[in-house]
Amino acid sequence: MQYRLFVDLEAIQFLASSKPSLRRKLVAHLSKIEAFPESSSDYFENDSKGRQIDIAICSGSAIHYWIDFSDRHVKVLRISQADS
Repeated sequence: MQYRLFVDLEAIQFLASSKPSLRRKLVAHLSKIEAFPESSSDYFENDSKGRQIDIAICSGSAIHYWIDFSDRHVKVLRISQADS
C-alpha cells in the first residue's frame, strides 16, 4: 500500500539548517519511512490523544511521525536531535 509523506514546517526548518551530509541522510531515511512506515520505527510513544507516534533514529536525529492509516498519509511531526 502506498503512503504519501507530509512534513511539518518545523521539521523542514530542521532539515534546512542541517549540514548537507546530514540532510541527505535524513531525506533518504524519510523516503524509507514513506515506503515502509510500519517497519521504520525504532520505538514509539503515545501523544495526548492516545495516537502512536513512531520515532526513527538517523545519524543522531530523531524523526517523529504518525501513520494515518485511514488517509494513507505519513505525517512527520518533528525532527530533532536524539537524546543521548
